[in-house]
Amino acid sequence: MAMGFAVYSIFRAASGEHDQSVTNGYGFAMWLGLLFGGVLAAGIALLRGVRWGRAVAVVAQILLLPVVWSLLTDSHQPLLGTLMAVIVIPALVLLFAPATTGWLAQDYAPDAPPESDTDTGAGSGSGSERT
Repeated sequence: MAMGFAVYSIFRAASGEHDQSVTNGYGFAMWLGLLFGGVLAAGIALLRGVRWGRAVAVVAQILLLPVVWSLLTDSHQPLLGTLMAVIVIPALVLLFAPATTGWLAQDYAPDAPPESDTDTGAGSGSGSERT
């Protein structure tokens, strides 16, 4: 959505319908593109299984926590604050879930046995696979 607003800002600045003495539409669009382009790249990296995307996602969610608090308290907008909290808090919890941290730790301990019960590979130690 922010990337769409950046494109809208470029068109608005190019059309000349907005007085740019207060803000520059091109600069604002560039700032939005850099900021949210990085978040978009991190989301795509997470979908593709690239581990660096998790760090960007964690930082983004932590930076959104004060926004949620401000909407709930000082801004007197509890509906928007609640909606945002419903998105931000579970996303942050899931980024620190054991499955997520285990996935991240595979680079540091590749020979460690997996913790899931669904893996029936060699080395599970149960011996029930042999007949």
